[in-house]
Amino acid sequence: MRLDILSRSGREVVKGGVELQDDATVDDLKKEIYKSVRKFYPARQRLTLPLESGQVRPTVLESGKKLKEYIEGNHAKVLFKDLGPQVGYSTLFFFEYIGPLLLYPIFYFYPAIYTYFGLPLRKEVHQAQTWALYAWSFHYSKRILETFFVHRFSHATSPISNVYRNCAYYWSFGAFIAYFVNHPLYTPVGEKQVMFGFALSVVAQMANFYTHIILKNLRAPDGKGGYQIPKGFLFNYITCANYTTEIYQWIGFNIATQTVAGYSFLAIAGLIMTMWALGKHKRLRRTFDGKEGRAKYPRRWVIFPPFL
Repeated sequence: MRLDILSRSGREVVKGGVELQDDATVDDLKKEIYKSVRKFYPARQRLTLPLESGQVRPTVLESGKKLKEYIEGNHAKVLFKDLGPQVGYSTLFFFEYIGPLLLYPIFYFYPAIYTYFGLPLRKEVHQAQTWALYAWSFHYSKRILETFFVHRFSHATSPISNVYRNCAYYWSFGAFIAYFVNHPLYTPVGEKQVMFGFALSVVAQMANFYTHIILKNLRAPDGKGGYQIPKGFLFNYITCANYTTEIYQWIGFNIATQTVAGYSFLAIAGLIMTMWALGKHKRLRRTFDGKEGRAKYPRRWVIFPPFL
């Protein structure tokens, strides 16, 4: 089998093309491209077939599948796209979460930092501030542990630019919230409200962990398996129960701490997760349409009953 590897502009990426066995896989093709052009390691490659008449989106050559599933004959063209430098998702998530985990305690344990802003030293530490530290540290420690021991990713890598973008988002909000919750002029809400808020946060975090276990079991250890209908626990009622529990965790945290910074983060994070949830809900309904023997996706809330 001979394949011509072309860029989308028609430029030849591998001079003379690539020769492969008839039973070769997409992974074999990526390895051959890498042998010819050492810059393009497999994770950087996105391979598609040329668009056919009436086709809107190109057919993507998925890793693990045989080329014969996509290509007929012994000579064909494959379009190549360089995805740019990549980083593993576990690395990406680790750097996202380690920032807030390390930054927040600085504002709690080193109140002298506020003197640089012309503020007085903190006279007392309120119980709500201490519990907030515990809740915050538990949340991001949990996320890091889940990254390495629970999550199974459908894609092995992400563009390295996402590391800078996501770290800027998480790290800046982490410092923003920590600054106001541990502020020397911070005034806590009533004790009952504090207890209710943190209780809600803990329950939501435990529920969130369980939703991640359910999602993990939908995928094989190599991350493959495609879309499946999540079932069990809150997934019987909500498509993205993992996002729902994440939102309720932050609702509880903000009920207990009550800062503009915290509610700002809740609003932005909630909006982002809602957009993700709408996209996933749409994909699941499109995939499981009840036609040609496929299962019918059940009627469920998207992310936030009773509103969405």
